[in-house]
Amino acid sequence: MSHSPFPRRRSVLRGTLAASAALSLPTALGAAPAFARSGRPNAAWGVQTGDVTADSGLVWVRSDRPARMVVETSATESFRNPRRWHGPLLGPGTDFTGTTRLRGLPSGEQIHYRVLLADPDDPRRTGEPVTGTFRTASGRRRDGVRFVWSGDLAGQGWGINPELGGYTIYNAMAALDPDFFLCSGDTVYADGPIGETVALPDGRTWRNITTEEKSKVAETLAEFRGNFRYNLLDANLRAFNARVPSVVQWDDHEVTNNWYPGEILTDGRYIEKRVDVLAARARRAFSEYFPVSTLRRPGGRVHRVLRHGPLLDVFVLDMRTYRNANSPGDQAVDDQGILGREQLEWLKRELSRSRAVWKVIASDMPIGLVVPDGATAVEAVAQGDPGRPLGRELQIAELLRHIKHRRITGTVWLTADVHHTSAQHYLPSRAAFTDFEPFWEFVSGPLNAGAFPASALDGTFGPDRVFVKAPATGNVSPAGGYQFFGEVAIDGHSGELTVRLREQDGAVLFTKVLQPGRVGQ
Repeated sequence: MSHSPFPRRRSVLRGTLAASAALSLPTALGAAPAFARSGRPNAAWGVQTGDVTADSGLVWVRSDRPARMVVETSATESFRNPRRWHGPLLGPGTDFTGTTRLRGLPSGEQIHYRVLLADPDDPRRTGEPVTGTFRTASGRRRDGVRFVWSGDLAGQGWGINPELGGYTIYNAMAALDPDFFLCSGDTVYADGPIGETVALPDGRTWRNITTEEKSKVAETLAEFRGNFRYNLLDANLRAFNARVPSVVQWDDHEVTNNWYPGEILTDGRYIEKRVDVLAARARRAFSEYFPVSTLRRPGGRVHRVLRHGPLLDVFVLDMRTYRNANSPGDQAVDDQGILGREQLEWLKRELSRSRAVWKVIASDMPIGLVVPDGATAVEAVAQGDPGRPLGRELQIAELLRHIKHRRITGTVWLTADVHHTSAQHYLPSRAAFTDFEPFWEFVSGPLNAGAFPASALDGTFGPDRVFVKAPATGNVSPAGGYQFFGEVAIDGHSGELTVRLREQDGAVLFTKVLQPGRVGQ
């Protein structure tokens, strides 16, 4: 069907959001909302979009039964002259999830879409349509870019608490009307069971929505799938997904804490001890429940570049799949490191090719913060020795050297993982390794998980913690605060990039403005 002209990108129509938010919270996995047509497929889990570019995007849905996915797009929410996209047949092989790629979209415009689920045997029998909206990336620099980022959802046993309104942080992020949401990993805690209640230090009781799949650590494919479904029980998250596209990466808790390829678990909670087996099942469920463009290609991968017009390229890293075993990190030679040689060369090549004003490096783990794994090993990059680069630090040194000598401008590091928020400035004059230009690393999260004290800094790359907000004790519940997200706004006229670190209600804690066109900041 033919296109109709699309409105300008900032003309957001709120009716689609109300329709999404109206989805009733399923009382059991697979339960149909009250308005579903009897005996017809329904999408109680909402819709979401991902990896949106200037002319394309992925639309995701889950059905409660076998169904044919159909997507319609329009310039307005009235859908008077829609374009129709025929998607896949949804069935048990993908846990009734499916993704449809939309191509040939107009750049820098608001796209309204609706997903219909049709009976495979009778296409005339469709369920209630589920609507959403998103903006394509603009080719006009003057339009600017705004996005939010965070990570770490439903960890340490803190799940959906109806008495506190569920995942309300998503409402604060949505209020900023971002172009997309960068989810920096730990999208689920497959290793973190969620019980009905948790006793709080002040005598109150935290109450969770619970499901069978979240009653134990995930080992089977069905249990991993159930972990991803769990978060979609939250109405705030479903409404957010219907409005804001995602750029998603993974870290450890999608599988199990601090995992690395080839690991054999000693955790007594697990019957299946082979991490490679668990990771394969988790990766399959991850690919089914998030619209990630590169996972649908042969030899699919998580690392990728998302190009968002002339102002921004986002380089999404995978610091989990290709890493070597966790260790004290004191090796003088470490070619595999945390990225693997192939991914590191890919990143260097793509950074060199980028012509965007700003190049955001989406890192699922921090660079200069020490993240331990047990008494002697390290989980991230930094290993606590402030001297010359060793272990996984060698790869980061190689990358930073490449950025300096190739004169690559506008690099900014964004991450989560450590369950507090902070801003670190890295400067050669403070560092043991000096062959790099200054840069910033900003940390945010968690979204709904336990908060933890600030991590120790490693002096190898000369970090100075300019700002931090973290609790004094470990595993502070979301009821105690310390839930964070970050905002990045790029001005279309000046090209300035502004980072704001925000609390759960959207209050600004820290602001930093960076200037375009510089190799270092």
